[in-house]
Amino acid sequence: MSRSGLAVTRTALTLLPNPRRVLAKPFLPGEETVGGGKSRAGLLMDRILELPEPEVASALAGVMAGFSSRHKGFEQILEQHFERVAQHLPLGIHLSRERHLLIGAYFTHEYSVEAAALFNPSLVLAPDQSNLPLGHRRFVMSLRAVGEGHVSSIEFRSGTIDIGSEVTFDPVGTKLVNGRRTAPGSYDKRMFSAKLGELGAGNDISRRVLSRLSERFTIEDLERALALLEEDGAPPAMRYETAKIIRVLASSSYVTSFPADSELAERVIFPGGPNETQGMEDARFVRFVEDDGTVKYYATYTAFDGFEIFPQLIETEDFVSFAIATLNGSAAQNKGMALFPRRIDGKFVMLSRKDRENLHLAMSTDVRFWNDATELHTPSRSWELQQIGNCGSPLETDAGWLVLTHGVGPMRRYTLSALLLDLADPRRVIGCLPVPLLVPDETEREGYVPNVLYSCGGIINGDTLVLPYGFSDHGIKIAFVAVPELLEELRISAV
Repeated sequence: MSRSGLAVTRTALTLLPNPRRVLAKPFLPGEETVGGGKSRAGLLMDRILELPEPEVASALAGVMAGFSSRHKGFEQILEQHFERVAQHLPLGIHLSRERHLLIGAYFTHEYSVEAAALFNPSLVLAPDQSNLPLGHRRFVMSLRAVGEGHVSSIEFRSGTIDIGSEVTFDPVGTKLVNGRRTAPGSYDKRMFSAKLGELGAGNDISRRVLSRLSERFTIEDLERALALLEEDGAPPAMRYETAKIIRVLASSSYVTSFPADSELAERVIFPGGPNETQGMEDARFVRFVEDDGTVKYYATYTAFDGFEIFPQLIETEDFVSFAIATLNGSAAQNKGMALFPRRIDGKFVMLSRKDRENLHLAMSTDVRFWNDATELHTPSRSWELQQIGNCGSPLETDAGWLVLTHGVGPMRRYTLSALLLDLADPRRVIGCLPVPLLVPDETEREGYVPNVLYSCGGIINGDTLVLPYGFSDHGIKIAFVAVPELLEELRISAV
């Protein structure tokens, strides 16, 4: 039973971090000059070039024997990592195939994406619902994986749920694949300019750059405009700082694509933009249905660079290619944004916690730009007085929008609860559980951050709320709640 008296069923399903799931990532030694005017990478390259060819062949054979079975397309990965450091080679040098690959291996390392934790899941129905038994539905679950250095990335699992809400996960292997990152096809000048203003770079220099660009421009167009700054006679220090911010903003939007033949659970969206060097946290995915019936998946997440947080947006139609961009506007200034699954009165609607403590509701005609926000719910009960937030995108029911929430109380304990919003006007709270729906039990209190329950989104399956949740920033469990009983409890609480 939950604290509210509702029947909450904790299932036996548990997902725990698996340190064997590793990515082969580029490894670049520090670029500081250490002697003779060369960087550490350059000195390492010199030492590799001095190895006798038999030793090169022997060393490479050891690498292939020890690592090729742990990665898909291992030789191709070594080739790609070789290309990243090829500038350190003397001009005109000829390399054997073995030395070529060995250089790639010296500039590669394995990164265990789940070494520290696997938590904070988000659950949505999958794009492909074909070839399933009657009453079964296929789902996609995103997860926050944390590895060395407490860097967070986004992983996925897939599976099915039947008419009785029995959840079955698809098998998961240990091989992972990196996405290929590219610049977006173009940038929107209006949005780019507004974000520069938010970043404190809405100055004369940035305006000069933007004046040379079309309403939509490419990264190449931007670099050409930046190259002309020196001719304008702008102060060098200000020019340098502004150009740096412009380039950081441009590289914060990108596309990550995976091989079409890779399995969903093999794909890892690893931090790629400058604002997320320390992680991509708590992605809240939603299956969004447009007014014309077309479907797209969005996710909001928190980018973290070690000092500041930045709300970002992911768009995908197939979970193979992901477009990533900044979220903009005064309502998009903090953690915990969650998009409603459809427009209301022609507008996108988003839950927001722009002040770090209270729930707000924002509306916009542009999914990437948010200014119009009103306060929705404030902490008032003992278990939520520190702060409250959402636990994923609202779920539509006949009675209203069901919003799963988390509240932070004494001893920084996170508990889960729920609100009910008016279906036509979600700015109206029409129900609020007076006590938590779910609190950490004795099996859920220990982990990287003790006493925390947190979810980034569940689904309604028939009359059952399927609620995946992270516990103590360590692992993931799944609970079931009867939706009719939950809605009745919310209606009673509104009286």
